[in-house]
Amino acid sequence: MEHSREYGARRRLVVGVSGSLGSLAALHQAVAEARRTDAEVLAVLVWEPPGGEHGYRRSPCPPLLSSFRDAAVERLRTALDEAFGGAPTGLGARFQSQAVRSEPGYALVRLADRPGDVLVVGAGHGSRLRPSVARYCLRHATCPVLAVPRPPLQRELERRRHWSVRGLRDLRTLWHPRTPESVEEELELAFRR
Repeated sequence: MEHSREYGARRRLVVGVSGSLGSLAALHQAVAEARRTDAEVLAVLVWEPPGGEHGYRRSPCPPLLSSFRDAAVERLRTALDEAFGGAPTGLGARFQSQAVRSEPGYALVRLADRPGDVLVVGAGHGSRLRPSVARYCLRHATCPVLAVPRPPLQRELERRRHWSVRGLRDLRTLWHPRTPESVEEELELAFRR
């Protein structure tokens, strides 16, 4: 990948970030590609008001909209923090980020509009209620699209989506490790009943 000399523009990798494991994998892939090709990374978190634009137009509330915008910016900061362990400095690539109010697929396709742009998305699953952003981008983008496969951890979590009650108890233990003291306390409470 070389710079687009025809238009004098630098290459950009526009990457969709939602905070999911798949989007963080896409972000890492975009940064690796940017280092290799001396391109710029534009990390984009796309947000909508609850109920979508149609719902907001029916009952607008500017203060509420402002709080949703602030929450989206914070989600973007958190995602970048989780991906890089802090602010995205010292990555070896030029980096910008922004939160955009729109529909995710549409916004990403519209932002990746410069000659030489590449759109990078996580190849996640869609559903009937929420179609896959990656599929939308692959269908509608006018630039190359790099769909990064879901990381193994995400695939494993999706595979175990329908856990038994015992599995949920085991998961709670993983999230909240028990100490010997807490186990003794639980046993005492059980025997008192």
